Parts: sequence; structure tokens; C-alpha cells
Amino acid sequence: MPHAKVAPRRRSATATAAAPSSPPTAKRATPVKAAKQAKATAAQTAAASPWPPVSHRERQREAKRNAVLQAAAQLFNERGFHATSLDDIAARLNVTKPTLYYYVKNKDEILLQCVSKGLTMMLEGIDASRAAGGKAIDQLMTCMQVYARIVTMDFGMCLIRVGDEQLPPESRKELRRLKSAIDQEFRRLVAEGVAEGSLQPCDPKMTAFVIAGALSWIGRWYQPDGEYTPEQVAQQCIATLCDGVLRRPAQAPVSAADTGAAPATAPRRKTAVGKVKAPARLGGA
Repeated sequence: MPHAKVAPRRRSATATAAAPSSPPTAKRATPVKAAKQAKATAAQTAAASPWPPVSHRERQREAKRNAVLQAAAQLFNERGFHATSLDDIAARLNVTKPTLYYYVKNKDEILLQCVSKGLTMMLEGIDASRAAGGKAIDQLMTCMQVYARIVTMDFGMCLIRVGDEQLPPESRKELRRLKSAIDQEFRRLVAEGVAEGSLQPCDPKMTAFVIAGALSWIGRWYQPDGEYTPEQVAQQCIATLCDGVLRRPAQAPVSAADTGAAPATAPRRKTAVGKVKAPARLGGA
């Protein structure tokens, strides 16, 4: 007897549907690991940005602005303020003239900033020498060295060669106030030097004018490619101011006839045995 065929069992819909494979349970990240991942993600995002951080852009802008002022000061020193144009400054920096307006307003503002930088450098150097302490003569010598050194630099030289006559009245007034502060510092140190006995009695005002005037003139004739370094120029000029140019002969003994005083008795020398020996007579007399 033949076997009856058994009809295949129908699979249910749920059976025919492929059961999704369960992924392995992911481990929960620790706080430290999560922080590292977040930091790495932020770094990738920052690196992908074509713009640098704001602080970096600000530093770049300030560096470029200083480059504009430096180039302008050099040209003002070489050609003069009126003979220098914004086109000249742009050409030295290899940029276009409109680029300059991103950093400065006009040529007057450039000059104001240049001479202000020169004055600020002087005041900061003088303040540093005062803060270092010591005798008044030591502070005065340091201030003179600072002053002489700065007038050989671009901004200090611009302050001397161009001056503030080209500026509007308000700007000129501010710069002259800063110059007055330097003058007052020299006067104070001279007066203290006289009081402590390291300087000859003098008029502090006139002496301060002479010192600042002589050292300022270095900025007129100094040439960067000249025979002497700025340090050598400062040393020689300060030595001339302090020691003068007249050669002082050795002090000869003053005779009694010149002074009208009684002749001084020469000290008598003792012999080896303790007796007093009369001084030898000179000239065979």
C-alpha cells in the first residue's frame, strides 16, 4: 500500500520573516573616553575650517599694522613726510594702496602712530631705569643710553627727523605732553645728581635741555650702514657730554707766591735711627 503524501506545512508569516540579527551589545564609553572623543571631534572640525581662530587673526592684523608703520617710518626718514605717499608705502610692502586702509586711516594717522611709538619706547626705557634703582648718576647714565639708542631706531629717528609739526593741533598737543614727561625726568635726575654730589652744581633745566638736545641730534646724522654701531655712537656721545672735550693738564702744585700765602713747611723725614733729617736743598743752592 503506497504511502500517502503529506502536504508541506505552511510557515507562518512570522516564521518566514527573517529575524534581524542582534548586534553585540556596545560597551558604554567612560567619561574620560567620551571627553577624548569629543575633543578629537572638535579638533577635526576646527582643522576643517579655512579660517584661523579669532585670536590668531587679531595677532596677524596687529603684525601687519606694525609692518605698515615700520615701512612708513623708514620712508619718512629717508625721503621726508611730504615726499612720501601711501603708494610708496604700499609698494615697499608689496601690497595695493587700498590694502593700507584696512590698517590705517590716512598718512597723518601713520605719522602720529610712528612718533607716538618712538616716545613710548623712550618713556618705557626711562621708567625701567628708574625702577632698577641705584644712585641718580647711574639712573641718568642709563636714561641717556636708552635715549641715544632709540633715536637710532626707525620710530625714534622718525620722531627726531619729522617731528610733530606736521600733525593736527590736538595730536601735536598730546605728543608734546609726552615729550615734556621725558624732559621732566631728565631734570629730576640732574637735580638729584647735584644733591648727591655726583654732578657739578648746575641749572637742572638748562642741563636737561643740553642733554636731550645733544642726544636727539644723533637721530639727524646717524646712518645705519655707517662706521659705528648704535651702541658705540651712544657711548662716545655720552662720554663727550659727561667728560667734555677740553684736555685738563695735570694739576701743578700752586706756589706760595701765586696764592700770597706763607710757604708750607715740607714734612721732615725720619732717619733709620729715628733722628729728624733736614730736607735736601734743590737746585744746588
